Amino acid sequence: MELTLSQSLDTIVKAYDIRGTYPEQINASVCRALGVGFAAFINEAEPDTTSVVIARDMRPSGPELVAAFAEGVMSQGLDVVDAGMGSTDLLYYASGTLNMPGAMFTASHNPAEYNGIKLCASGAAPIGSESGLDVIKRVAIEGAESAETAGTISESDMLEGFAQHVLGFVGTTDLRPLKVVVDTANGMGGLVVPEVLKHFPFDVEIMYQELDGTFPNHEANPIELKNLVDLQKRVVEVGADIGLAFDGDADRVFLVDEKANPVSGSTTTALLAKAILATNPGDAVIHNLICSKAVAEVVTESGGVPVRSRVGHSFIKQTMAERSAVFGGEHSAHYYFRDNWRADSGLIASVMILEQLSQFNGPLSELLEPFDRYSASGEINTRVEDVHAVIEYVANHYSNLTCDRLDGLTVDAGDWWFNLRPSNTEPLLRLNLEASSDEAVAAQVAEVQSVMAECS
Repeated sequence: MELTLSQSLDTIVKAYDIRGTYPEQINASVCRALGVGFAAFINEAEPDTTSVVIARDMRPSGPELVAAFAEGVMSQGLDVVDAGMGSTDLLYYASGTLNMPGAMFTASHNPAEYNGIKLCASGAAPIGSESGLDVIKRVAIEGAESAETAGTISESDMLEGFAQHVLGFVGTTDLRPLKVVVDTANGMGGLVVPEVLKHFPFDVEIMYQELDGTFPNHEANPIELKNLVDLQKRVVEVGADIGLAFDGDADRVFLVDEKANPVSGSTTTALLAKAILATNPGDAVIHNLICSKAVAEVVTESGGVPVRSRVGHSFIKQTMAERSAVFGGEHSAHYYFRDNWRADSGLIASVMILEQLSQFNGPLSELLEPFDRYSASGEINTRVEDVHAVIEYVANHYSNLTCDRLDGLTVDAGDWWFNLRPSNTEPLLRLNLEASSDEAVAAQVAEVQSVMAECS
């Protein structure tokens, strides 16, 4: 059964972005309506703005959806700058440097049948459900009267400028040679990574560089360990110093050390925080509340001020703005930089990590060892009937411990802690737990799950 516009938007508009299956949930008619909604919102929120910049990833449905969205935008009198194919951080660069609102057409790490849109205001400022996305959805459903004069569309190649922007975060001289293997998973990393790394004295091998939104080799979702297997194997085969794995829109990067061990986003956040604080002493660093305790410890030890945030890019960016933070990191491998309009960038994180490794007299595993202090459960999802009832039951059970409600429920017992928070889209509870050892993690996870089961 074909969905109505309202049904489609109810399905695809999430807390932070827009995402659904093509063409059942997201298609040309839906994107045209969203273009109208986005432009109407911008006309109200930024009355001096005259143009919107758009980019897309390599998914086959991208050109059709971009064209329809652009029609909707132009119907409201705004011009469109089409940046063509690019990574999400390239779109943020375009929005920041051109000082225009932006729309990135991507479904990030999702499978081939998906597509979506990430929206931002001028200067790459985030747009989520609480900062405009709900308004855009409402106007998309209700419609808006067309402007007397329609906007126009032009093309702009932002790749070289973006590469130079990324290079501005590091030095490219006096670096020791490294053997680097990069798995771009047929995603947008295949376009942007070579453009940046060609400026370094490194031996770089790129796996699955061809842009192919059908993902013929593996899903572009490196948070799933199964999608790191090819990279891990290749790192060992060629004796690489480091492996880098990008997701589909290349705004996230995961590390693999020289022994093929995956590196957590928390450990990478700690490494980057220490490096950035070396030249920005005393500044704030934002970390979401499921990051390892090691992150806050390293920030403090490095002379910075650690600040906890809710999970999600709009909350990280908002907190960065409020605290004028120099850097922000998430356990999910999103890394945010004040000098990048507070936006996340897998490429900026990558070049900073490569600079740190190149200047370190030893392998990556030794460089990271001081930051890898605890054992973690990873995210464990449990389907429950009533997420809020379960959270309240667990909170009551652990009421004698330190608890807070910044995002779901966080319980801190000193030598172990956990966060339990609901999914934005499903009747799921997400459990993240950290303790001093793998054995302690297993024991405490079993205990928390037992408490959750009591309220079923």
